[in-house]
Amino acid sequence: MKIFKFGLSVLLSGVFFTAGCNQHPAPLPPAGPAISILFIGNSYTFVNDLPKLITELAKSGGHPVSTSSIAPGGWTLAQHADSDKTIEKINERKWDYIVLQEQSVIPSVESARVNGMYPAVRSLASKIQQVGAIPLLYMTWGRQKGLPEFGFNDYAGMQTQIILGTMNIADELGLKVAPVGMAWKNALDRDPSLNFWQGDGSHPTLEGSYLGACVFYAVIYEKSPEGLDYPLEITKKRAGFLQKIAAETVLTDPTRWNIHVTPTAP
Repeated sequence: MKIFKFGLSVLLSGVFFTAGCNQHPAPLPPAGPAISILFIGNSYTFVNDLPKLITELAKSGGHPVSTSSIAPGGWTLAQHADSDKTIEKINERKWDYIVLQEQSVIPSVESARVNGMYPAVRSLASKIQQVGAIPLLYMTWGRQKGLPEFGFNDYAGMQTQIILGTMNIADELGLKVAPVGMAWKNALDRDPSLNFWQGDGSHPTLEGSYLGACVFYAVIYEKSPEGLDYPLEITKKRAGFLQKIAAETVLTDPTRWNIHVTPTAP
C-alpha cells in the first residue's frame, strides 16, 4: 500500500494528474545516480521509519536513494563508536552520506556532550571520511516539557542547548548538519498548536518525522521539498507548511549548517 500521495500536479505521459484523483502518478524521472545513506542512531531514527520517509520524498523529486540504518533503541554515539557492528556497517559499502544521530538528552547537557558526544563524533567522522563518505549530523529536538532535572523547565530552553551543542562540534569539524530541531522550533514559533511529540513527550509523531525528512531532502539536494510527496495521514495544507518550513530553515542561510551550495550552471 502506498503511504504517499502527490501534493502538486505531476506530468505523466503527457497528462496532468492532481492530488485527490484515483490514479497514482509515477515519480519524476531520475535526476541523477542513486545515492546511498547510512543512518547511525537510535529510536529517533527508526520511529516512523525516517529513512523510508526520506527515500519516498527523494524518489518523488526524481532522486533515487538507497538507505540502511543501525539504530538500537537508546544508543549513544559513544556506544556506536565502540561498537564493532557499527564500524563494520560503516565499512560495508561505498556510502555517500552517513548520518550521526545522538541520544536525545546528551546534546543539551554540556558535560555529557563534551565528554561523550564530542569524542564520539570526532572518532566516527574520521572513520566515515576515511571510507569516502560525508558525515552528516542530525540535530534533534527538545522534549515537550524540557528536562527539569537538568535545569530545562520547558522545550525552548532544552532546544536552545541542543542547537548550541550540535553546532559546536559541527563547526569544529566542518561537518554538515541536518537542522531538524531548528525546523521544529521554527514551525512551533509559527504555529504553537502543532503536535510534533508522541504521548511520551519525546518521540516524534509522523508530522515531526516528515518535517525531518523534508529537512534532510533540502540539505542533501540543496533544493526545496515544496510540492513533493507526503504521507496520506498528513493533509495537503499541513504538508505544504512543513515543506516550506524545512526549505526556509535550510536554504535561507545554508552556510550556517556548513552547507556550501553547489553553483548551478548558467
